[in-house]
Amino acid sequence: MVDPVSAAHRLLGATLTGRNVSALVVEVEAYGGMADGPWPDAASHGYRGLTRRNAVTFGPPGRLYVYLSHGIHVCANVSCGPDGTAAAVLLRAAAVQEGIDVAQSRRGDAVSSFALARGPGNLCSSLGISLLDNGVDLFCAASPVMLRLNDTAVAVSGPRVGVSGAADRPWRLWLAGRREVSAYRRSPRAPAPGASD
Repeated sequence: MVDPVSAAHRLLGATLTGRNVSALVVEVEAYGGMADGPWPDAASHGYRGLTRRNAVTFGPPGRLYVYLSHGIHVCANVSCGPDGTAAAVLLRAAAVQEGIDVAQSRRGDAVSSFALARGPGNLCSSLGISLLDNGVDLFCAASPVMLRLNDTAVAVSGPRVGVSGAADRPWRLWLAGRREVSAYRRSPRAPAPGASD
């Protein structure tokens, strides 16, 4: 249980394993929670309070929060706040290290090996993560999706991708020089750079 930015730093460089594929996490984004919480964050799913959809982000820490983005892409986050406090880290991109053939079969032959898990939806597709994995304990050996923390990696930071609220926070972290890191795209709904916290 730590603040979301510290948790993001800790998760960068971790090994994520899901359904016969293992990958090195190379890009993450931190998200806080409610306006009256310790880490207010207008871009967070927990900002407006506890709902059935976002309940996993309210703890306990180390759980997988899975949701559907734009009704199409499955995205995965790791809850990190104390029980009852919303905070999570979005897993944005990973480098597939084991089970490349399995990830390739899930993504298609035309996808380059470095792009198999580039972007949150592609990451989930490559590792076979689905909405049914919502709430899974990532540190339980019996879980279908697991995380292993490695040595803390040196991170590059910048603004988060595609959010309109709190768009300028440097809460996106990635490993420098990795081709698997996704491209930065600012939301067209976001205020001009420098006009958003």
